Amino acid sequence: MIGRVKAVLKRYWPALRLRTILLGALAFVAFLPVGSAVLLRVYENTLVRQTEAELVAQGAALAAAAVAQWPGAPPPPPADTKAPDYYVPERTTIDLSDGPILPERPNARPAASAPDSAAVEEARALAPVIDATVKTTLASVLMLDSRGQVVRGYGLGGDLSFLPEVKAALAGAPDTVLRRNGDYRPDSHYEWLSKASAIRIHHARPIVVQGRVVGVLLLSRSPRALFRGVYEDRGKILFALALILGMLVIMAGLVSRGISRPIVALSRAARAVTAGRGTVPDTPTTAAIEIRALYEDFREMAEAIDRRSGYLRDFAAAVSHEFKTPLAGIGGAVELLQDHFETMSPQERRRFLDNIAADNARLNQLVSRLLDMARADMARPEAGDAVDPGPALKRAAEDRASGLKVSLELPDPLLAVAVPAATLEAVLTTLLENSRQAGAKSVVVSAAVLDRRLCLAVQDDGPGVAEADRERLFEPFFTSHRADGGTGLGLSIARSLLAASHATIADVPCTGGARFELRLPLAQ
Repeated sequence: MIGRVKAVLKRYWPALRLRTILLGALAFVAFLPVGSAVLLRVYENTLVRQTEAELVAQGAALAAAAVAQWPGAPPPPPADTKAPDYYVPERTTIDLSDGPILPERPNARPAASAPDSAAVEEARALAPVIDATVKTTLASVLMLDSRGQVVRGYGLGGDLSFLPEVKAALAGAPDTVLRRNGDYRPDSHYEWLSKASAIRIHHARPIVVQGRVVGVLLLSRSPRALFRGVYEDRGKILFALALILGMLVIMAGLVSRGISRPIVALSRAARAVTAGRGTVPDTPTTAAIEIRALYEDFREMAEAIDRRSGYLRDFAAAVSHEFKTPLAGIGGAVELLQDHFETMSPQERRRFLDNIAADNARLNQLVSRLLDMARADMARPEAGDAVDPGPALKRAAEDRASGLKVSLELPDPLLAVAVPAATLEAVLTTLLENSRQAGAKSVVVSAAVLDRRLCLAVQDDGPGVAEADRERLFEPFFTSHRADGGTGLGLSIARSLLAASHATIADVPCTGGARFELRLPLAQ
């Protein structure tokens, strides 16, 4: 099951950059304290609003009970529950983040007159209901008459009409305010984290009989403390902590799969490849884009090293073979001269000395061509090259071997290429010399632009290239004209020189002679 899930994830895993993974991990870690503080404030504000909602519900119930049995008032008509405006939900209004916190509620002022008798009678009748409610809700409930005088509760007979919440209720609108709690004493050093610990919620509810405010219910209560709320909601908070830890594990896994594990695997593969007993593993689909590119680059490097190692082995074998024949000839001639110099005729001595000179010339030619090949392999493209190939081609044609007719069929003007003139001249000279050695009488050099490159075609009228030799044509030391002094390095050197400028050379099959095409990058 886990294997199938991993396979699905690998198939749909998005390609992420290394900086994206690191930014995501660091941003998540940086967000944790900020997010925790924000969530803590949001949670505390929720607790406060929950307390306000409880006071609103309690006040609405007590006000409805007072209206139903208000002295001298006719019974209220039956409610039309199907009326469209019957249900009017009352939303909470206070907000800890930006709501004002008023001073502690002051004591009631002396009243100028006696309280309303109907309100006093109703307070006496409603007292059992209020007492039973307060026993459960722990809220403080005062009842005021239509002038804001206390008819039940603390401050009996005093005047509270000057309070803003009472003024709003006497005007017919319920109101809730936040006030400081003078009786609050912190029980813990950590209670400074809670803004709601030192406040008290006050809710004023009008008692409306036949469209007239006849009294006010003033309820107050301390909100649920933050730490008590945390304890009561510990299950939810523990779930949130588990979720955060899970996210941390996911982020750690993302960093591990995207960065650390691929690098460790690549390091292990590098050591194995260095020891010659390993291969580069497949590129992980969950790795970062930069790590994937590193895998591909390392794979290309390992393949290039393997190709270069094979090339060096084959090259060393070819060099030893090419040098062995002239060295063996020189050694044999020297041995014969040492043993039979006195008995040899002058003609025989001259013949052996001529053989030594010829083999020495062969070795010098091989060494010179090998140096040319090394320089070609080490050549690098020259930035900003813009060469007109016409003059270089004309010089190579003018220096052609005797008996070979060279025709240049070049357009005018000829586009500039990003290849050095010396490279063009050297490559064309090599091709013309090969045509002469093959027995060709004429060569045609033409040019055309193909695929945003200048294509130079060199075609002769010789016997052409044998099909069996076509695949080995550019291998070092391969030649079919060794007796004519060929070293088999000319085409290898030409290919290396062109490759240094991102150009190519290829043998193109054709009828009647040999055809080589050079694809040269155009100058920018």
